[in-house]
Parts: sequence; structure tokens; C-alpha cells
Amino acid sequence: MTVGVLALQGAFREHKNTLEGLGIKTVLVTKRSELETCDALVIPGGESTTIGRLLNVFGLMEPLLARAKAGLPLFGTCAGMVLLARDIAGSEQPCLGLMDVTVRRNAFGRQVDSFEAGLDIPVLGKDLFPGVFIRAPYITRAGPGVEILCRLQDKIVLVREGNKLAAAFHPELTGDHRLHRYFLESVMA
Repeated sequence: MTVGVLALQGAFREHKNTLEGLGIKTVLVTKRSELETCDALVIPGGESTTIGRLLNVFGLMEPLLARAKAGLPLFGTCAGMVLLARDIAGSEQPCLGLMDVTVRRNAFGRQVDSFEAGLDIPVLGKDLFPGVFIRAPYITRAGPGVEILCRLQDKIVLVREGNKLAAAFHPELTGDHRLHRYFLESVMA
């Protein structure tokens, strides 16, 4: 199994390190040929507008959409969640539109408002998960096929829709690999 990490901008190295720490063959994706080798893809946090534009510049938008529609499992964190959303509140930026959710960008505040919080995510067990929120979005609307896995302050911050997982926070910036393992063992299954 090979998991790709979209490496156009953002925290892609941290995802790669986490996945490799779990014994997973990982490829950094910047070209169509690299995308074609992947059994799943992680879309990292970073700047969603920039990543969306670079998907077009690097010629990856259409191949990624085609692979996703053919069943490629996807895991988006922070900006990756924004890109996976069908709708982005108050924005016309490019997105993939693959999950039936509406996302609000930078919803918890600006960079100086970044924070960490213990998250109750039942699918990961009893221990709280260390959520790192940096200019984080949250979901304002989840469609009927979307499973809400976690809320923080009544805000939706983790969802699953079929073989797609989206988190408003940065699990790759913690030493806790449970969410990546959940993606590999449950979402990809």
C-alpha cells in the first residue's frame, strides 16, 4: 500500500513522517504520475487558496477529481478539509467539492488565536486526542451522508463521508498517530 501526501504547500512533511512512522510507504505528490501510484491521498494543512491554485497550476485538479470519483480514499486536514468541502462560506476559491459539507475558513480566528484542545473522538478510544488548531476552519453544515466524529464548542471539527475523512485540526503536528491509523484501518477499508 502506498499513501500519497499532496506536497504543493503546507505541512506535507509532517504527514509523511507520521505515515512512515506507522510503517506505510509514502510518496510526496507533485505530479500526475506520482498521484497515479497512490492507494490513498492526504491533503495537508497549509493555505487552502494557495493549494487550490497550485492544483490547477501543476495540472493535478482534474486527475485528482477523477481518482477521487473512482474511489481513491482521501484525508484532508485543516486546509485539506476546506478543499474537500462542497461549499466554502463566503469564498469563491477553487475546491474539490467532494464532501457534502460547508466549511468556514479561519473560523476560530487568526494565527494569534491558534490553540490546542483535548478532543473526545469516540472512534479513537477513551483518551482525548490532542487537537492543534491553527487558523482552523470548522464545518457549519454536514449533509445526511456525513458522519460527525467530533465537535469542539458545538462546532463540527472531524467528519467522515464514505472513504473520505476531514479534520479541522493538525494531527500530524502531534505525537499521537491514532487518527492516521483510523484513516488507514477504517476509512480505507
